[in-house]
Amino acid sequence: MSVRELIARKRDGGELSSDEIGKLIEAYASGRVADSQMAALLMAVALRGMTARETADLTLAMVASGERLDLSAIPGTKVDKHSTGGVGDKTTLVVAPLVAALGVPVPKMSGRALGHTGGTIDKLEAIPGLTTEMSPERFRSQVAEIGVAIAAQTDDMVPADKQIYALRDATATVDSVPLIASSVMSKKLAVGADAIVIDVKAGGGAFMPDLQSAHELARAMVDIGRRAGKQVVALITRMDDPLGTAVGDGPELIEAVQTLGGAGPADLVELCEILGGHMLSLGGAAANPDDGRERVRRALAAGAGVAKLREMVVAQGGRVETVDNPEALTAKAQRVAVQAARDGCVAAIDARSIGLLVRDLKAEAGERKWECGVVLHKKAGDFVRGEPLATVLAPKEMDPPREWATARLRGAFRMADSAPARPDILAGIVTT
Repeated sequence: MSVRELIARKRDGGELSSDEIGKLIEAYASGRVADSQMAALLMAVALRGMTARETADLTLAMVASGERLDLSAIPGTKVDKHSTGGVGDKTTLVVAPLVAALGVPVPKMSGRALGHTGGTIDKLEAIPGLTTEMSPERFRSQVAEIGVAIAAQTDDMVPADKQIYALRDATATVDSVPLIASSVMSKKLAVGADAIVIDVKAGGGAFMPDLQSAHELARAMVDIGRRAGKQVVALITRMDDPLGTAVGDGPELIEAVQTLGGAGPADLVELCEILGGHMLSLGGAAANPDDGRERVRRALAAGAGVAKLREMVVAQGGRVETVDNPEALTAKAQRVAVQAARDGCVAAIDARSIGLLVRDLKAEAGERKWECGVVLHKKAGDFVRGEPLATVLAPKEMDPPREWATARLRGAFRMADSAPARPDILAGIVTT
């Protein structure tokens, strides 16, 4: 097999065979293909795309590069959940323990920050002592015992994807539909869940900039799942503004715990109800997604998921006091309020700009990066009359981020004289 020939063929818009894709991924995972050659192929795929068959073959080849979990001994339908990435998206921290508390096992392999979006693993690791590095045996045992586990991708599970994931970030090929679909679904298939709910984000704060590209990605992932014999539902949700009011590892963890306790922001609560409803429906704990959503609504109001989150934190070695008092995570952070340039109504918030701002704050903060973040006091549609728009959080050891951070944060808000129309957060559902 000539890797150079494969790169040239894909560059020119040609197809790669199943055998070629399988051998290429096996060779790359074992170190026989250089990063420079894989980077060239990734760029060719980003520019030329892949057929549905090629995308499925790439997914299965990445799954075959490592260990695959067998969860068949765990009773019930195991349901996984994934988000394609958004600013302020902490839904996994809410729905995973909540759905598990309602009787559906949730095995979850999550990722770290990518581009302008945060990572579930980074947020969880803000809890002192908590580990997300779990052996397959420990992961399987935890799901069996308490119904939920959230773990980082190990070296033994889908190693080819782990290598390619890092290379995509370095080569500006993150937003390629075949590469996103194969990366997401390879991890989902390796974990061994019976059904998967995927939250496909669309908008300025997502990797898919518009609804058309989000639908394309959703169809690609549902198609991969169908070929692999899995039940997959993809929900298209809007990501123009940050989700909730908190962005950053510590602030988002705080908001997730508050949401589980029945005090979350309206948009985050709504999305968690929708996602959780579909998970319960696929897991057989609800007659349909609407029935599942009602169960989730009642459980959130009762704070039913907090106890399950505490169980998970204890099982993964974390300090349970963080769940009881999450505000302690950022209690020592410095806070700088940002005022609006003028009174009026918030017409829109540039989620991507805020995500990049938090990323840059974390890069400067080093070991105390979980203290970095932005807390919004105003959302799109809210009126401002002298109040602050948001607050920047950073460790006290950093120079006050007063100038560059506050200027960038203020610039992320677009003001108007009247309130804009707000579309529904759920923009579509793909099941076939």
